[in-house]
Amino acid sequence: MTWWCTGIRWSAGRPAIGWYGPGRGERASVLAYGQRLAFVARGERHCLGVRRAGKRTPCPTVATVPGRAGSAQCAGCARLDRSFSVAADTNVADPRTYRVYLAWFGPGMVKVGITAEERGPARLLEQGAVAWAWLGRGPLMASRRTEELLRAALGVPDRIAYARKQAVRGRLPAAAERAREVAELHARAAALPGWPESLEWVECEVVDHAEVFGLDGLPAPAGVITGMVPGGAVVGLLAGAAGPDLHLADGLVVDTRLLAGWEFAAPADEAVTSVPVVRVPAAGAGPAEQDGLF
Repeated sequence: MTWWCTGIRWSAGRPAIGWYGPGRGERASVLAYGQRLAFVARGERHCLGVRRAGKRTPCPTVATVPGRAGSAQCAGCARLDRSFSVAADTNVADPRTYRVYLAWFGPGMVKVGITAEERGPARLLEQGAVAWAWLGRGPLMASRRTEELLRAALGVPDRIAYARKQAVRGRLPAAAERAREVAELHARAAALPGWPESLEWVECEVVDHAEVFGLDGLPAPAGVITGMVPGGAVVGLLAGAAGPDLHLADGLVVDTRLLAGWEFAAPADEAVTSVPVVRVPAAGAGPAEQDGLF
């Protein structure tokens, strides 16, 4: 019975690894910090198809996907996924209420973004936001215009390079400093002229994810896997998780987007990590693609 990994899932503030069984649906394995992780990749990496509105449509060709690709989708499924997407601006008529947020990932790394209100803070967990606050709520296009206002008037980006987020974990300033930076930007945004009339302002209330992510005492990232390979194993103690990343006690970071599409099995008792690993680049390294925003 084949179950393909779908990467990390955040539910009720807890990380879990998702699984998809063709013809059998989906399930999840809840993770706990301090537990031993040990798995080995089997066979080839497969396209996971398209997941929309909680339902997954299988890849019609059951295509294989390169091990180093950041997404477990073939080109055809990726095109279909983005053909009706708020993130890709191909679904601008979405009638749902959206929320605008400020998300903090490290000193000087604050971004503005939007997410469907019905998702609550899930998107902030998925991105690995260490601290964050709501800024406003309203229709999709008003939320989009607010993003553009902050980018133009305050220079606030809508993306932070993935490698930069990853590199600073394990050496973050105190919670009070994180909250101060978010609150100061929130106040500057509030003072801007030109807010869309249909956007409802939300008072600043900073939320911190350090405890949820297990960041206290987390070792500084030392290395990150660059992709799984058939027969490649990952073995270690889970120290924390943030966004798509699993942080092991030895400093290894496992980007679970690279696990998606693989079938895994338990390795031999004496197994050690045997997948390609590179040093975590310093903060300020080049940009990396970010997954869909919603």
